Amino acid sequence: MNHSPFGLPPRAGLGIKTEHFREVLGSQPDIGFFEVHAENYMVAGGPFHHYLGLIREQYPLSLHGVGLSIGGDGPLDTQHLKRLAALIERYQPCAFSEHLAWSSHGPVFLNDLLPLAYDNATLNRVCEHIDQAQNTLKRPMLLENPATYLAFERSTIDEADFISEVIQRTGCGLLLDVNNVYVSCTNHRRDPEAYIDALPLHAVGEIHLAGFSEDTDSLGDRLLIDDHGAPIDTAVWSLYQRVLERTGPIATLIERDNQLPAFSVLQAEARQADELLLFPGGRP
Repeated sequence: MNHSPFGLPPRAGLGIKTEHFREVLGSQPDIGFFEVHAENYMVAGGPFHHYLGLIREQYPLSLHGVGLSIGGDGPLDTQHLKRLAALIERYQPCAFSEHLAWSSHGPVFLNDLLPLAYDNATLNRVCEHIDQAQNTLKRPMLLENPATYLAFERSTIDEADFISEVIQRTGCGLLLDVNNVYVSCTNHRRDPEAYIDALPLHAVGEIHLAGFSEDTDSLGDRLLIDDHGAPIDTAVWSLYQRVLERTGPIATLIERDNQLPAFSVLQAEARQADELLLFPGGRP
């Protein structure tokens, strides 16, 4: 079985939740890999580590960061980086990823993934932060494209071009979140296929799929929210299939963080992704 340069097998994986620890260990389901949010495990011990250690013995693991604030205008939190490095040393995950977003300002942590202005100053800062993170962690990371609901007037660089330049400068890989592509492009009235075509698809080391919720904005236009609380939408599945036709099979995570269903429901979505990974153009 071929692996990506970031070590994950080209299978469907699931985000492992504490509610499913015992079921996974008891049934040992046929899942390609599991992923956890790094910040949930930045403590020395406890039951989370007990169960994750047992799962890591049986499955490949991906660590997904949500609090490094790669796009923040201040320096990276070195203590956070040290805790992250210790966690990576402990579990030796196949991949580590973070978001193209910011979540802190000075000492204030906002517990959100906020958008960036895409200009040269931001580009230089993001590249410096990624270089610092990769040097500290002693491994390349994956950078996830964001889900956004507004854009900055001062932006002078297209988002896909911005991501391409970051990857070229730093050598990091791309975590292609297909749901984020669909959400952002719908919200900003852009073509999701053109957006994907503009990305450096050769650098994709992992794909994310998730569900969204829908609302309307102040003008009555369609507004999608990346809430990870629903089944994957048909439009996202179609976009995913188009991506695979371009890239070939890539490790794919099914994300579900809210309105958590039974584990069997998540397994069914993973099997659907595995089917597309085997036959990107449809079963012959």
